[in-house]
Amino acid sequence: MDRKRSLAEIKQTKEWDVAIIGGGASGLGIAVDAANRGFKTVLLEKNDFAKGTSSRSTKLVHGGVRYLQNGDISLVIEALRERGVMRKNAPHLVQDLSFVIPSYDWWSSPFYGLGLKVYDMMAGKLGLGPSTLLDKEETLSLIPNVNQEGLRGGVIYHDGQFDDARMAISLALTADQEGATLLNYAEVLDFLKEDNLINGVTLLDSINGEKHKLKAKVVVNATGVFSDQIIALDQPEAKPMIRPSQGVHIVLEKEFLKGPHAIMVPHTTDGRVLFAVPWNGYVVVGTTDTPMDLTLEEPVALEDEIKFILDNAGAYMAKKPKRKDVKSVFAGLRPLAASNKKESTKEVSRHHKITVSTSGLISVLGGKWTTYRKIAEDAVNTIQMVGGLSERKCNTESLPIFGFDPKTDWSKPLHCYGTEAPKLESLTNEKGNVSLSDKLHITKNQILWAVKEEMAMHLEDVLSRRTRCLFLDATETEKIAPQVAQIMADALGKNTDWIKAELKLLKTMIKNYQI
Repeated sequence: MDRKRSLAEIKQTKEWDVAIIGGGASGLGIAVDAANRGFKTVLLEKNDFAKGTSSRSTKLVHGGVRYLQNGDISLVIEALRERGVMRKNAPHLVQDLSFVIPSYDWWSSPFYGLGLKVYDMMAGKLGLGPSTLLDKEETLSLIPNVNQEGLRGGVIYHDGQFDDARMAISLALTADQEGATLLNYAEVLDFLKEDNLINGVTLLDSINGEKHKLKAKVVVNATGVFSDQIIALDQPEAKPMIRPSQGVHIVLEKEFLKGPHAIMVPHTTDGRVLFAVPWNGYVVVGTTDTPMDLTLEEPVALEDEIKFILDNAGAYMAKKPKRKDVKSVFAGLRPLAASNKKESTKEVSRHHKITVSTSGLISVLGGKWTTYRKIAEDAVNTIQMVGGLSERKCNTESLPIFGFDPKTDWSKPLHCYGTEAPKLESLTNEKGNVSLSDKLHITKNQILWAVKEEMAMHLEDVLSRRTRCLFLDATETEKIAPQVAQIMADALGKNTDWIKAELKLLKTMIKNYQI
């Protein structure tokens, strides 16, 4: 991706078929699908790709065992199918992960075992492996750090894992490869209208301060938790369509989860399940479900949420995590498609909805990462109707994601780049592939690649989403930030003032990731 090229195309193009607002999972998925079907597509993101919810998940590609418990069968079936498609199309980004549910009473294992057999059956040919009942010894061999007091056995089942932000960047690169034009740090200020029908947008390029008017046959609102704000630009009197729900995760050292298997805690004090998942040499533990009134661009974990995770995880771990053990804490906002405030957020369906306003604005509401491709397919089908575009078949079910590598070696830290990894490694001499940190894997070549190939414009883009340093160890990230900023500045042609400003911004942000 080349930002200068994208700007030139925006200035030169008289009219687009599709203009997408929002560069998260849904928006990027729509850009891939629309461009692949041959429509002239542009995507505009106010901040960076996956800056919001799409980089702050539990890192799971899953059908959702909890949704099965809630009776949301259609969502589970759809998500299980899409889980298989994601794994098939992005083997460098999605892998199998086994989950163990420890059991402390006589009925739990048979109960969950039966439910998970139904889960397996729903996955069909796209299943990742059969669920199995475990005795106490088998459970301990798989998750040796689990609390042994009263342990009777457990159940093992299989789901998928991925790196959400790296998947988002790979989708952006896929969309670019398919012919879409993408621009980050491009805020939509208003809609252009003719005869009360939307026919474009006014955008502000926050990198250089320029405004541009952009004509389009169809405009799509794919801004997640910020959807109501975009809808209000079109129809100020519209009722809210989104209920934000905050999900918080803490990150611990891998010693808190010995072995390659995840733990699913089926019973917590608020009724939600809790996951402890191995990820990039660390352990991600979460999540919470807290209704929120404010939709912040940089959500902050609440003290009650941190305590909830530590207390509930500690009940199942032999070594109980304390506040001092937390390497990073991150919060994200779920864009739940529900206008009924009386309903508990954990009971709201994760199904997506697609609405069309009287002025023609298409809004994509709700959904979850695992079903991003199906959300995009439904959205582009709607785009064809609303825009009077020629009907073309969706092909993304068999479209490889950028970097597709069926021989991916997941033991290598650059596996998420797929077939691009050798190109990245050859950017400079061997020193460019030496990590700047003993605790995190981040090299000079990764930083240069992020700037030259992945449209990283700010220090946070590299440390949060092109690499996952900030999400893994906030204090270590603060230590290496000056080196990273200098490498970026040299690549972007920036001066010391830029470096100081970037480090100041990052220092303020890092406080939200530390406790």
